[in-house]
This record gives sequence, C-alpha cells and structure tokens, in this order.
Amino acid sequence: METIKSPREIDILFRQGRRASSGAIALIVKPTPEARGQSGRVLFVAGRRLGGAVERNRCKRVMREAVRRCGGPWSAWDVALVARPSTGHVSADELDRGLVESLKRAGVVSE
Repeated sequence: METIKSPREIDILFRQGRRASSGAIALIVKPTPEARGQSGRVLFVAGRRLGGAVERNRCKRVMREAVRRCGGPWSAWDVALVARPSTGHVSADELDRGLVESLKRAGVVSE
C-alpha cells in the first residue's frame, strides 16, 4: 500500500481535496496527479487530540485494516483518512460501512 509522505503533497490534498465523513471516519480525497501515474495512495491521520501515542497508533492500525478490507488503495485517487475519537473503538463492520459510505459520497467508488 503506497502512502503519501511528502509534506507538500499532504498540504495540497488538505487544501484542494473534497471532504466526506460518516461515523467514526472522515475522508479527504483528490485525484492522483497525472505525473504520479494511476496507482492510488493513502494517508492515515490521527491527531494529538485523540490521546496518547498508543491510542493514535491504534486508530491508524484500525484504519489501515479497514482500507485493506474495502479494496483500497483506490486507483487514480489520493485518499486521506482522518481518525475521529471513536475510530479505535467501533466494530470493524461499522467502520467499513462508514468508510464505504464516505467513499461513495466523495465519488471515489460507485454504488
């Protein structure tokens, strides 16, 4: 799974991306720049307001597994998943439903 690492690209994604959220997860999506090719990339964000390092790392692990279960990374899309306070504590099914619903709302996947 290719992740977005460049601070410049992360900044562009946050400024220009389309946002959608549902339940325990929020998304910011933007088409992958043509120079990068058509492979999709992901970014996992868990801010300090969620708690200590243990809680933030748990949220990122949970989001990584949700992306794998839902078929990510998605071709031709850069997707940032932003953890919410409930991300580390919801069931896998509920997280998957929220992720798929947000992806549909953002236009990344179709019905």
